[in-house]
Amino acid sequence: MSFLRRLEALDWVAAGLLAAGLLCVASGLLPTAAAAAAMTRVGPLLAFLASVIVLAELTSAAEVFDAVATAVARAGRGSYAALFVLCVAFAALTTVTLNLDTTAVLLTPVMLALAARVGIAPVPLAMTTVWLANTSSLLLPVSNLTNLLAADRVALSPAGMARAMWAPQLAAVALTMACLWVFYWRRGRRGALDYLPPQRHRPADPVLFRICAACCAVFLAAVLPADLPLWLASGATAAVAVAAFAVRRPAQLRPALVPWRLLVLVPGMFLVVQTVDAHGLHHLLATAVGTDGGTAGLFRASLAGAGLSNVLNNLPVYLAGEAVVPAGNHTQLLALLVGTNAGPLILPWASLATLIWYERCRAFGVRIPVGRVTATGAVLAAAAVLAATAALAVTG
Repeated sequence: MSFLRRLEALDWVAAGLLAAGLLCVASGLLPTAAAAAAMTRVGPLLAFLASVIVLAELTSAAEVFDAVATAVARAGRGSYAALFVLCVAFAALTTVTLNLDTTAVLLTPVMLALAARVGIAPVPLAMTTVWLANTSSLLLPVSNLTNLLAADRVALSPAGMARAMWAPQLAAVALTMACLWVFYWRRGRRGALDYLPPQRHRPADPVLFRICAACCAVFLAAVLPADLPLWLASGATAAVAVAAFAVRRPAQLRPALVPWRLLVLVPGMFLVVQTVDAHGLHHLLATAVGTDGGTAGLFRASLAGAGLSNVLNNLPVYLAGEAVVPAGNHTQLLALLVGTNAGPLILPWASLATLIWYERCRAFGVRIPVGRVTATGAVLAAAAVLAATAALAVTG
């Protein structure tokens, strides 16, 4: 009973989704072959999630994030405006060159450590990470798994995709910056005029610090090639970090390092969405997205993708939506991508990056005001998707 009392709302959501997914398979609503295909697809994703979060936890324990946060805070020289620009640039660059899940895993602890080091409110920094992880993932194939799928469909190289999406990306980031400042960063929200830059950080265990910093660097360098599996890079570097802690600080290795909630939630989510897809999602998307490749069709596709991503999840919605877009409507497909990338900002399960972000905030003991995040996320989702789609219509 004490275990049940410790469960939070998202724990119950995760357990409920898994139970619902298994019930769909057991009842025959989801054919066994379709369920097996879903689990085959989700297997590498679960391996990536488990290993990269263990890596992030141990890297945090080795104080690598504290050192990075201190460097960023010192570069801001006490100015909130300068710190805001630095944090936005850091989050956007990490997402564009790596991917949004890496930003959620590795940058969220940096931002939260920055708040702790400088003594400022953590929520503005946390929101910078999660919003830009989604809205700045439009530019390159590696930025988002949905981008990789779209690049194959429209035969775009990284440079070609950048040429097609630079204007939507700039529009989405500009709207994100405006919403971040108004809702979370302005003086009335953050509660201070400036801050005192911290002293240079010195880790308690320099050996663990160097090993974990090297593991993060190797992981980031390894995921740059688009054809390298993420789970392989995260698994190998996490194994090195675990080995280092086993030698120098074995008490740190505990079952709580593993993100059990996500490992329960993700399979359940995929099974439920597969069931919905088998019983009408395809037809719903066909009706919502349509086949119009003109300007009206672009807005229709992007808004449908954003709305359904928040109800279900952006990855299965993109996969289902891609199937209903006519083969020659490349710009309409990119508009769907705008919706599924920049739009899932409202509900926790709308994107995997948002789920990871909630998990990282919870691990740091940061309380996220869910109602406020939902309301402000809805405003940004609508504004960013509309602005990015308009930019795509003008330049596409």
